[in-house]
Amino acid sequence: NPYAGLVSRLRAAWLSGKTRPMEYRVAQLEALGRFLDEKKQEILEATASDMGKPSFEAYFTEILLCKNELNDTLNNLSHWMKDEHVDKNLVMQLDSAFIRKDPYGVVLIIAPWNYPIHLFLVPLIGAIAAGNCVVIKPSEMSKNTERLVAEMLTCYLDNDCFAVVTAGVQETTRLLENKFDYIFFTGIPSVGRIIMTAAAKHLTPVTLELGGKNPCYVSDTCDVQNVARRGAWGRFFNAGQTCIAPDYVLCSLEMQEKLMPALREAITEFFGSNPRESPDFGRIVGDKQFRRIRALLCSGRVAIGGQTDEKERYIAPTVLADVLPSDPAMQEEIFGPILPIVVVANMDEAIDFINARPRPLAVYAFSCDSKVVTQVLERTSSGGFCGNDTLMHVTLTSLPFGGVGNSGLGKYHGKFTFDTFSHHRGCLHRNMGLEALNALRYPPYTQQKLGLLTATFEIKRKGMCTLL
Repeated sequence: NPYAGLVSRLRAAWLSGKTRPMEYRVAQLEALGRFLDEKKQEILEATASDMGKPSFEAYFTEILLCKNELNDTLNNLSHWMKDEHVDKNLVMQLDSAFIRKDPYGVVLIIAPWNYPIHLFLVPLIGAIAAGNCVVIKPSEMSKNTERLVAEMLTCYLDNDCFAVVTAGVQETTRLLENKFDYIFFTGIPSVGRIIMTAAAKHLTPVTLELGGKNPCYVSDTCDVQNVARRGAWGRFFNAGQTCIAPDYVLCSLEMQEKLMPALREAITEFFGSNPRESPDFGRIVGDKQFRRIRALLCSGRVAIGGQTDEKERYIAPTVLADVLPSDPAMQEEIFGPILPIVVVANMDEAIDFINARPRPLAVYAFSCDSKVVTQVLERTSSGGFCGNDTLMHVTLTSLPFGGVGNSGLGKYHGKFTFDTFSHHRGCLHRNMGLEALNALRYPPYTQQKLGLLTATFEIKRKGMCTLL
């Protein structure tokens, strides 16, 4: 196997204990901070070359949010690493019971192309913080960013413990034949199944950050202009190539008619009368993706936008009205700048519509009535939820980010990333003396011993009392 030597080298480094001291972890994390600071311009240029990503969007997602994750980790790492002491029963009051946060070992991070720095760096921060050695596999789709990461990141990190692998589908298949101690994958569900199958051969635990069709319910009682601005921003950010973007709107026919002029106004405000000329609107990453997204324009009727240019891989910010559940745009995750609107009679019908489909990565609900937002939250299931906005829940390091069911497995961000890459090891360190306390559990067994054992080990429900 072409990667066996690499994995063995990293495993030897991990077994040596090199990555375990907090000082080492901090030094590597600080090196990531220097990478972001010193290579800021190169990152902006690479993401612009790969997919026309506006520098504002690239700085916000690929640099600022990554630095937030990094600083949150550095601020709290000493606390996160400490043993967590737990409650004890009567027999073990003089003993030590605690949870040790152990690194898994050699872990693999496979990143996608849509946020090519953010979506490998945020899990990498947690993997380093937890004390692991890491193999990083950036996406081959975003070629300029892949080259930047492969050439530059290794100049900042300890090459004994961290490695970047550039690989296509065939090479990645060979890479997955090696035994890793944890695999973190971000991508589409069909590839997630392949990753999970490969991991199962070694009984390797996984985090799968996948995607899905994220519904956005808009009630009849809302500020239409605010809904249009926040919804359009979430849908057309990064030219719609965001796994948590609102994938389609559910609303009444009356609200659809109100939303159209408001969405048209918001799109013009953001990108001008011709978004193709706007420096703030990106492009589709590749030809194959462009053709796939363009084919979805036959759904419903094009109410706003619809213009395309294959040479530039440009698809205008587009809104489709009167889309049917059977239309092509409702059969797959769009992952592009198209927003279908599906008409429903009311909130109950919208919730039934959502629940009849695979659980998405995010559910969005807009209403001036907080009870409506709460109802959508309580009666649906998704990886995350955001009321009266889009995307913004992902910016908080204090909230876990991850999918459920078809949209993924596991969670990360902030301390949740550290926990994901840590094995929580239950530990008990007992006193060598006081053997009389242990005699209750030794043979020969008696009813008296069982009664005393029950009294010292039993956990009772709070609020209940026993009459003696």
